[in-house]
Parts: sequence; structure tokens; C-alpha cells
Amino acid sequence: MDRLRRQLDGVEPCANNRSPRRRGFAYNCALSPTNAGATALRSALVYKGFTALKRDVLQKRVGRRALSAWSLFIRGLRVTVIKIETREEIWPLKEPFRISRGSRTEARVVVVTVSDGKHIGRGEGIPLARYNQSIASVLAQIGSITGEKDLDRQGLQELLPAGAARNALDCALWDLEAKASGKRAWELANIPIVPEVETSFTISLDTPEKMSAATKANAKLPILKLKLGGDDLDLSRVQAVRETATAARLLVDANESWSPSHYREIVPALKESGVELIEQPFPAHADEVLETLDHPIPVCADESCHTTADLPRVTNRYEVINVKLDKTGGLTEALRLCSRAGETGFELLIGCMVCTSLAIAPARLLASTAQWVDLDGPLLLARDRHYEIPYDNGKIGIPARELWG
Repeated sequence: MDRLRRQLDGVEPCANNRSPRRRGFAYNCALSPTNAGATALRSALVYKGFTALKRDVLQKRVGRRALSAWSLFIRGLRVTVIKIETREEIWPLKEPFRISRGSRTEARVVVVTVSDGKHIGRGEGIPLARYNQSIASVLAQIGSITGEKDLDRQGLQELLPAGAARNALDCALWDLEAKASGKRAWELANIPIVPEVETSFTISLDTPEKMSAATKANAKLPILKLKLGGDDLDLSRVQAVRETATAARLLVDANESWSPSHYREIVPALKESGVELIEQPFPAHADEVLETLDHPIPVCADESCHTTADLPRVTNRYEVINVKLDKTGGLTEALRLCSRAGETGFELLIGCMVCTSLAIAPARLLASTAQWVDLDGPLLLARDRHYEIPYDNGKIGIPARELWG
């Protein structure tokens, strides 16, 4: 029983105090022996005291054909979920992380554990205030469907809206199906995976001098993504980083902070500094101006595009889509979005929130055929999970089976 509890907790005993602080509750549901379709809420448990520029063209074409076959496995294996548990976890960051909307010193995540009585699957979601989400709202959303019988990933798409709650549960179901089948998740999804991919590393928003200092500690990494704030210091920030990391590829992310005049003034100089991608310059509700502006640098939709349903609106405004599982509501919809976006002519950036390796592992499946990868969330943490996803000099390896999928 103790071993099962450790498995459900999702954190193996290890040295160096690697376990996160936890608080929250867990839904524990079991199928009634008299009614195979009915579920009953047993208990609420409280946890305390736990202290290259682009991919090879051929690879992209093959990958897109494989992604277009995602529907072959949308329903998944037939697994009977008899237990769903949820909890909050808090993971301290190495340094304060700042963007144009504010700063944080910790990552607060929701972990979902599902079981069929023999195997266990896990998923992680990161609630964002930007999308009117909180730990409490995500826990409540998941709790609202624990009584559903015959829960599978296809049905989940209709039961919950896109967001952190659906993401955590969808990824947990993928993990459970992989464990039950003895296959890796990418085999089940029928998509290719390469041994390693290059990821960008994020330089937090700060003064030019402090961003240069942060860059100096990471100057040998192949790709740097700079957070910008929409003020008069943006160009100085980019130039300071470029002087420190002369060989690095540069991406910039405004997080909706720019005005059209700021865009016109700064973009030509960014082009001269070798910036190759601009992410979400304008607020999502006011990005129609992109249809009238020049795009000497490709522009990427983040806050403006969550799911496949958003693609018609962002066409003619953006060249690239940032696919994040916490926006799509899980890997199932993310596979659909990647496929449809590719067919529509968009390029892809696979992104993440500030998170642990458990959230990165399913997103890693999408990275093999993307033009840009920004899966550096765990690198911002003071510590990560046991069986953490491998990072080496800006490259991400394949997640261990023990971690996910």
C-alpha cells in the first residue's frame, strides 16, 4: 500500500530534498461493484509537510504526414479509469521570472493521477490568471467530471473546455494508455520522434545590463528567447544580449505589450540584430493591425491562438503558431492543431509554461517536426522531478518511461 501511495504521489524517494511543497486535495473515485458505470466520491485527502535554424525539409514533410494521421488514435485504447486524484504542487524557481504582465518566484501546478487498478498515468497543468484560471478553478473543473462513466480522451474534449484542467487529465490518460499497452506515447499517436531537439532558453525581462548578465551565464546555448516589455528599453535589451551572445539565435516575446508605433520603430533594428521570430507583439483582442504591417521577421501567435478553432482568425496576421498544451487542453487537441496549422501553411513553435518535466514530456512529442522549440520550463526551477527530462547544452532528449508516456 505504501508503494502504491508513493506511485500515486508521483515522486520517488530521493536525495537532495527534491520533493516539492504540496497543498490541495485529491478526488478518489472508484467504480461501484453494483453499477459498472457509476462512480462515487470516496474522500478528499490533504497533503502537507512535503518540503540548427530549421529542421530538415524532408523530416518536416514526413512529420506533417504523420501528424495528419493523429485521428487514427484519437479515441485511444479502451482503459477503464477507476480512480482520479488531483493535487497542487509548488516548485520554487532559481530566480524571479518576469514578463510584461508581472513576475513570479514559484511555479504552481496541478497534477492529475489516473489509475485502472493496475497502471497509473499522470499529467500536469499550469493554471494562468491571464486565462482566468486558478488552482481552485482547475481542481473544481476536474472534480466536476469525476462521476463520468467510460471516460476517455475523445469524450474529455466535450466535457471540459481547453485549458489547464483538460490538459492535465488528457495527458494523464495518454500516460495511462501507454503504460497499459506497453508502448510509448508517440508509438500510440503514430508520430515520429527524434533523439534530441534544440530548445530556446528564456532570458527574463529586466534592465539591459541584467539581461546581458543573465545571457553571459548562458551564452553558449544555441537559441535564446528574450522577454520584452514594450518600453523604450526593448531595443537596448536586444542589443545588450546580442553583444554578449554573438553566435546565438535570438527570438523575442513581447507578451502583448507593444503598440503599433513601437512595432514600426523597433522591428527594422531587430532585423539587423538577427532576431528571427517575434512572438505576440499585440494584445490578442487587438492584433488585427498585423494585417496592415510589414513582417520582415515572422510573427508568432501565442495568446491569440489556443486551439484549431482559432486558426481562421489568425490567418493573414501570423506566420507561426505557438502550440502549448495548457492552451490546447492537452496532447489530443495539440496534435490536431499541429496538423491543421501545417496544412494551412503556418510554421510551428512548441512552447510551455513555467513547469516541471512532467508537463514537458508530452509536449516533447510535438517537437520533432516543429521549426522552433521553446520547452525550457524545468530549467527555470530550483529543482525538478525525479526522472527529469534530459537537457544537455540546449538540447532535449527523450523522456524516460518512468516520467511519462
